[in-house]
Amino acid sequence: MQAGNATYDGPDDVIDIVPVFPLSAALLLPRGQMPLNIFEPRYVAMVDAAMAGGRLIGMIQPASGASDEEENPALAPIGCVGRITSYAESGDNRYMICLTGIARFRVIEEIESDAPFRQCRITTTPFQSDFVENVGAETVDRPHLLEVFRAYLEANRLEADWDNIDRTSNETLVNALSMMSPYGAAEKQALLEAPDLRTRAETLIALTEIALARRGDGGPPSHLQ
Repeated sequence: MQAGNATYDGPDDVIDIVPVFPLSAALLLPRGQMPLNIFEPRYVAMVDAAMAGGRLIGMIQPASGASDEEENPALAPIGCVGRITSYAESGDNRYMICLTGIARFRVIEEIESDAPFRQCRITTTPFQSDFVENVGAETVDRPHLLEVFRAYLEANRLEADWDNIDRTSNETLVNALSMMSPYGAAEKQALLEAPDLRTRAETLIALTEIALARRGDGGPPSHLQ
């Protein structure tokens, strides 16, 4: 797959130790793009280190049950590694970057170091299909997905560019909607860990139908308010 100026054909093209950015309810998927505003000193240092190396950062959530108040919470077992494909300095010690997702990874171990940011030894080998575009795209029930998406937009008085959506591939559509979805950390992790694109689409449809049903029972669930 192509990420900016770099090509990643498989697990051997991804370094096995990467800085990780634990961020609850944040979801990066292969070929998806995630803009980030980096301002905490430890994460500014993380970006500096990534830019000096392979430009790779592992997006990962804290483990289920970890407290948001913990400085170094336990990490979820699976994240997604991305490449910095857009980079700008603000002039006030902030970076505006964009990560392009390459592949999901499994954490092997966290690495102890003197760096202010966390680093993990990872493997992308269990997710080799992530390196190939549109794997399983033909199995997605696109009409059902769009039907539920339209119902969600109508329920929340939102609009979408349907001409652009019609031109979007199944993989891009499913992954973009998953990344933009307003669901919580557990739901985002379920979308990340879905074994294939069809399962991810079905999971997204189910989550949205539950949200719509709850809204019909007297208002949106708390994470949609």
